[in-house]
Amino acid sequence: MSTPYFSDDLIEEVRSRNDIVDVIGGYVSLQKKGSTYFGLCPFHNEKTGSFSVSPNKQMYYCFGCGAGGNVFTFLMQYENYTFTEAMQVLADRAGIELPKQEMTGAQKREADKRTKLLEINKEAAKYFYKLLRSPRGEKAYAYFRKRELSDETMRKFGLGYSDQYSDDLYRYLRHVGYDDALLKESGLVSIDEVRGGHDKFWNRAMFPIMDVHNRVIGFGGRVMGEGEPKYLNSPETKIFDKSRNLYGLNIARTTRKPQLLLCEGYMDVIALHQAGFDNAVASLGTSLTSGHASLLKRYTKEVYLTYDSDGAGVKAALRAIPILKEVGIITKVINMQPYKDPDEFIKALGAEEYQKRIDQAENSFLFEIRMLEQNYDMNDPESKTAFYNETARRLLAFPEELERNNYIQAVADKYRIGFEDLRKLVNNLAMAGSGITKAAPLKSGIHEKKKEDGMKQSQKLLLTWLIEDTRLFDSIKGWITEEDFTEPLYRKAAQELFTQYGESGQVNPAKIISRFQEEEEQKEIAGLFNAKIHEVETKQDKEKALKETIERIKENSIDVRSRQSDPNDLTVVMQLINEQKELEKLKKTHISID
Repeated sequence: MSTPYFSDDLIEEVRSRNDIVDVIGGYVSLQKKGSTYFGLCPFHNEKTGSFSVSPNKQMYYCFGCGAGGNVFTFLMQYENYTFTEAMQVLADRAGIELPKQEMTGAQKREADKRTKLLEINKEAAKYFYKLLRSPRGEKAYAYFRKRELSDETMRKFGLGYSDQYSDDLYRYLRHVGYDDALLKESGLVSIDEVRGGHDKFWNRAMFPIMDVHNRVIGFGGRVMGEGEPKYLNSPETKIFDKSRNLYGLNIARTTRKPQLLLCEGYMDVIALHQAGFDNAVASLGTSLTSGHASLLKRYTKEVYLTYDSDGAGVKAALRAIPILKEVGIITKVINMQPYKDPDEFIKALGAEEYQKRIDQAENSFLFEIRMLEQNYDMNDPESKTAFYNETARRLLAFPEELERNNYIQAVADKYRIGFEDLRKLVNNLAMAGSGITKAAPLKSGIHEKKKEDGMKQSQKLLLTWLIEDTRLFDSIKGWITEEDFTEPLYRKAAQELFTQYGESGQVNPAKIISRFQEEEEQKEIAGLFNAKIHEVETKQDKEKALKETIERIKENSIDVRSRQSDPNDLTVVMQLINEQKELEKLKKTHISID
């Protein structure tokens, strides 16, 4: 189904009718300080509130983790909504009726079918839940109690039981009105000419699988007594894609802990949550995929692998690390030995000891090297040399010299090899044509980054000042235009801001954010309008700071365009010469704020 088109005017009407303080106040406890509200950031763990919500800007911004945007962005980040879903929720909240998308007959049937399949799964979950608490569910209830789960935990995860009769759920769902064709598509029932309708799950302890919006999309079932397979999952359906969903994420997404714990199984997740670790999730009977990694990235920057400590668990961890690294997630590995999994560990040693293992989690690269070492005989000089060569090849994967040197130092310390010896080995491999380009000298890299970051900060400051005090548009007139913002995204934001002021004499930063579709862009735009400003006491100090910022931005703008322009283009050359003269004049001019 294609995304409905919403006009800019309609988007702005929905946004302006939903006060951001009221909306976010429903999720986060806010306290007013001056003209701004502050609270604990819902997107990262913190003890002091650096999460700000500005009623004037109609924006939120966290000075700790950089999360920011308007009311649409907040719902997209917090609820994992698409823009269309966020638009619908906010329109309903404001009593605005959105234009209905014209759907073809086939599209309407497809949408209706998805809704019906979600209804069936919800109905099945309620039925399994009820059975567990009836005399027929005694066996499964005893199993959960033996696993030391409390009634509260069973309720929290909606645990249930599928009856020992293999057509029990089928008969129930038929009774409440669902036909065979739909039941077959649900993945809960198989239908054939010989046996008729029979259940996918029977005589099993049941684990409902929910998406991030708490909708039941599938099930896992653990057989009671003997039988294969021991664990069984729903097949893929129109509403269940196991490579894009994670068990427990519907709860873990709201955790205040700084990382997510990635487990292998349902019971590990449940045991961790019961022990107070509400940040545990698991993949659904499949290896970690890039879809899982992208989903995790929406909710965290760090993932701690807490896979089984046996050979299969180690292999799964080694497969998962590069997938998580690919999307930019920092990964660590928790050592649970001598126990096999988190469930066993917590039963034996308790939550406090498990927290210590989290605190001692191993850097994923050093874990990979430690596992690599097991393939070599470190008492044999030839084998030991081969290990160092393979380690050096892996160290080449770090393009930044500073980071690479830090890892060289860590490996050298751990394996008792000289830092310079290992660094030379890495450099020699690079020079020998391993396909990795040797990094630029460290000094140069730092200098360039500092210069770039300083200029970005100056451009951010000016944009923040302009939305907080529109008088400054007159102060910078004739000196700075939107074209002087050299960062492409900053220039787009400046163009919108200058246009708004030119048309109405006012600015609306929250509206500008709606112009950007990507969540990362919205976050960065919010950062532009929330640059940290050092408090300046007097009007004179403010004018001095403004003038210095204008000079830096203009000087950089001339410099960038000089490097990018054709030296044979006389028109451009003359324009740059004139701007350079204007810059010299600016340095001798007093900039006032009236």
